[in-house]
Amino acid sequence: MTSNPNRRRIITIYVAVILLAAFIAVGMFVRVPYVSLGPGPTVNTLGTVETDAGPERVVKVAGAVDPNPKGNLNLTTVSLLDGLTLFQALGKWLSPSAELQPRESYYKPGTSEEEVRQENLAQMSTSEDDATLAAFNYLNKPTAIGVKEIADKGPASTVLAAGDRVKSIDGTAVTTMADVAHVLAEHKPGDTVDVVFLRGTAEETAKVTLAKRPDDPAKAYLGITMRSVPADPSLDVTFDVGDIGGPSAGTMMTLSIIDQMTPGDLSHGEFVAGTGTIDPNGTVGEIGGIDHKIRAAKEAGATVFLVPAGNCSLAESKAPDGIELVKIETLGGAVDALKTLGTDKPRPHC
Repeated sequence: MTSNPNRRRIITIYVAVILLAAFIAVGMFVRVPYVSLGPGPTVNTLGTVETDAGPERVVKVAGAVDPNPKGNLNLTTVSLLDGLTLFQALGKWLSPSAELQPRESYYKPGTSEEEVRQENLAQMSTSEDDATLAAFNYLNKPTAIGVKEIADKGPASTVLAAGDRVKSIDGTAVTTMADVAHVLAEHKPGDTVDVVFLRGTAEETAKVTLAKRPDDPAKAYLGITMRSVPADPSLDVTFDVGDIGGPSAGTMMTLSIIDQMTPGDLSHGEFVAGTGTIDPNGTVGEIGGIDHKIRAAKEAGATVFLVPAGNCSLAESKAPDGIELVKIETLGGAVDALKTLGTDKPRPHC
């Protein structure tokens, strides 16, 4: 007969095994409400990406002065890992290159991952338009309103087509999306307006009866999705950054456009990476995850990193050795700083 001490020992072992198995199961399968941030991919905005149709330029300026500038002007990203188990979260917490953040900071309650992805892609699309405007404003080149998409059965669906350039609406010249919004604000649904546009190099005029805007029936609606494009039809700017979303690549994409539209190479033989939002006036805005982006750039081989002024404090405290942190506040300041590379001229640092 088993003695009571032996029986208690066996029961204790059984209970311990069951608790250990339960802990392992929880650690392996139970998700925690956190996401992990870390260094993400870097993409050379002067380079190419692979597509189903073959390699395509990340930023392409048709009719550019220098369509194939040499060097690196890399945009940087932050990787975000969702769906972490308890064990994965513990591993990330112990990792020096990862950071845990509450999931709700990136996925609002009631919002699906696909909705967040689509929002990020929409922000990237807006950033591409702003990059085009910022570059052309910096170079004193005129811009125009390009038709990106036509709303199905919308007011302009039988008149305009993707790729058209809108020159004027109801006699008022429009060169920015703000111009279009201002003209439409002066009309009501049901008004008929003359739209002058370029299709290729041919100028055409058509009448469009404005409809009710789907999200605000009191306001007039033309039914097009717009993008900023060069006013010169022989020029065109296209982007292919893959599945990268958000607005923080704006500055680097803008510099890529400028590099292709001016002689010489902005990088001057250095591996330059950076980040920052851009607005049409050329103001560089701060972003999130600067420490992860600098680490990603350093691992990719960058020697110079363009840092928005608002991110300098954290960047300086977290940057690895061997990478120069150049402070930028405006597009003009970024170009001026790049011009000093390879010289003894001073440039602003964090």
